[in-house]
Amino acid sequence: MDGAAEQSKSALKKAEKQAKLAAEKAAKAAKKASFPVVGGKKTDDIIGITVSKEENFSAWYQEVVLKADMVEYYQEISGFFVLRPLAMHIWSEIRKWFTGHIEEMGVDEVSFPLFLSSKSLEKEKDHVEGFAPELAWVTKAGDKDLEVPVAIRPTSEAVMYPYYSKWIRSHRDLPLRLNQWNSVVRWEAKQTTPFLRTREFLWQEGHTAHLTEDLAGKEVLEILELYAGVYEQLLALPVVRGRKTENEKFAGGYYTTTVEGYIPTNGRGIQGGTSHCLGQNFSKIFDITVEDPSNKGSHIHVWQNSWGLSTRVIGVMVMVHGDNKGLVLPPRVAKVQTILVPVGINKSTTPEDRKKHEDQVAEIRATLKKAGVRAEADWREGYTPAWKFNDWELKGVPLRLEFGPKDAAKEVVSYARRDTGEKGTIPIADVGTKVPELLENVQKDMYNKAEASFREHRLKVNKWEDVLPALDDKNVVLIPFCLDGKCEDRMKELTTRVDDQPDVPENQKPPSMGMKSLCIPFDQPTGDELVAGETACLNPECKGKAQKWVMFGRSY
Repeated sequence: MDGAAEQSKSALKKAEKQAKLAAEKAAKAAKKASFPVVGGKKTDDIIGITVSKEENFSAWYQEVVLKADMVEYYQEISGFFVLRPLAMHIWSEIRKWFTGHIEEMGVDEVSFPLFLSSKSLEKEKDHVEGFAPELAWVTKAGDKDLEVPVAIRPTSEAVMYPYYSKWIRSHRDLPLRLNQWNSVVRWEAKQTTPFLRTREFLWQEGHTAHLTEDLAGKEVLEILELYAGVYEQLLALPVVRGRKTENEKFAGGYYTTTVEGYIPTNGRGIQGGTSHCLGQNFSKIFDITVEDPSNKGSHIHVWQNSWGLSTRVIGVMVMVHGDNKGLVLPPRVAKVQTILVPVGINKSTTPEDRKKHEDQVAEIRATLKKAGVRAEADWREGYTPAWKFNDWELKGVPLRLEFGPKDAAKEVVSYARRDTGEKGTIPIADVGTKVPELLENVQKDMYNKAEASFREHRLKVNKWEDVLPALDDKNVVLIPFCLDGKCEDRMKELTTRVDDQPDVPENQKPPSMGMKSLCIPFDQPTGDELVAGETACLNPECKGKAQKWVMFGRSY
């Protein structure tokens, strides 16, 4: 065996050993993530949810997304998750809806490589600084070291913008509007959570170039409204539209707009999606210029935007709508909108009667499909109807239809809503119209319930001593704020508690997390007008004057 072959064999053995160690480490991590033993059984072997949403929100959430078949832990490497068909269907519905709207705006789809060089990263140090601890680097190809290590994209500005410089030659090339659906890697050091904080996640990232600030600003708000539409129209979740403070804006950007959600169970805010105006910051770095149409012979740097929405939206939906039976899915994104469960069929049912019943169920399903309803029938053998009811409730199916011989005799189907538990009957002749109506009612009622909760827990606070009690009571607060970054940092410190009860379980002691700014709402509170330059900033240590009402809260 020659030296090169021996070296290759040695490298292969080394790689195999490293892979084995990594797999063992991941298996241990997955084992730690398993649920505790309840009544002699591991809870991941028990049908149904074993943890109360109110008593242990984090454990409840993990159990729901696993048992409802949304995700699976990827055991090879910790911090990664497999998205199963139910989760991918929801993401696909969001993708179809959003793509249809941005295509109307003239946005084209592209696909850029997932690697970027250290040279590109060095061009945008301010932007990359925030991502640096989370960058994943590739340093070897086979058994050879790469001459220049390459990073896996945490976002694609440095990948895409050199080509914007190449492709944009004239103001006639503007606007250039490109979007890609991909995954990015950010090697989180913190504890990972499905959908909310993972080392790899799916998203869309739009990157556009414009001639003027006004044209860029117009698009920023158009995209933000589409993000609000994803939450409000598809996921039945209310959001607040606003602008990020300087402390919280996108690194390297000009300004950031955002839609902010709210999780009632723990009172935390959560960023839903962001649309950034990058200004001319990146076009100067990557030399993206056009001749000024109003001043021939001179060149100007283009104005750029970037905007992104990730699979985090699915986690927000689960946390807000789910209950102690499992998922509660909004009909517009549910993979199965209506499940037909045959009842009254047993051992004494004759083959002829069973066949007749199957045909009737198939006919009802066909009617629903023709009406545009995603409907399935559950003929699984060996399970009782009650078991099936619980199973489909766990998976969040919005509407259950039960159909048995007694229903057939009355020419009706019985229904049960997943969101409210409301039950009733529908004439078989009307299922094609009544079921779609019911599903729309479910969608609207789910939104209205979530919207009422968010509205009730957005408190306008005028006294500093009322801030912490309001946060502890699971609210976000609207306060007069001077918009100074140092003042914002100080308020976070002032609302952070020292954990002096290390032996007390986390769910039994008050939250220690300080508040941070969520956004400057576009819709400013009325009835107690803030006078810019006169109203005092709420921070008792601040001598400045408030500029805006700003929404603060504990957040993800």
